[in-house]
Amino acid sequence: MPPSSTSSDGHSSDSQGLRIVVGGDDGKPSTLTTPLIPQITNTSLSPSPAGYDYKAALTSDLSQDPRVLSVHDVGPHSPGDKTAYPHFAVDAAKLIAAGKADRALLICGTGLGVAISANKVTGVRAVTAHDSFSVERAVLSNDAQVLCLGQRVIGLELARRLTREWLGYTFDPVSGVVEGCGEGMC
Repeated sequence: MPPSSTSSDGHSSDSQGLRIVVGGDDGKPSTLTTPLIPQITNTSLSPSPAGYDYKAALTSDLSQDPRVLSVHDVGPHSPGDKTAYPHFAVDAAKLIAAGKADRALLICGTGLGVAISANKVTGVRAVTAHDSFSVERAVLSNDAQVLCLGQRVIGLELARRLTREWLGYTFDPVSGVVEGCGEGMC
């Protein structure tokens, strides 16, 4: 990740931008039986079908945000896509784990399924957050790289606000939460 400075409020100012991945599902019930920092250089976005409606607005917002260097859409690319949402969530998480993206924004009906799927990828910390405080603590205290939102839980304007806030935080390595974590536990 590019060098950054963090202000007392936890917001950082990078000079290069973040890389964001976005994704989700197509809104259709799954038949699967098995299993975005201030200067984000890469972000990945992935909505599920149940999150597809928010994808265009959030992708546009991320693309226009000066803190974001690039946005990579891992799908679905149409509302009728029949691919089960875990595939999009894992694809986005793999980009994070490989260092090809700094953050990922995942959207499904509740935000829970995509978080569970993304957390299956080693080294990835995905959280579902539907309020400002949880978004803040997810990044500052828990170094979460993946924000998961539920289209059936929150409105579009709140999703937009939380995404903007999420871009403004960087992990605080002296957080008390991290001190008590053993290797691979946090």
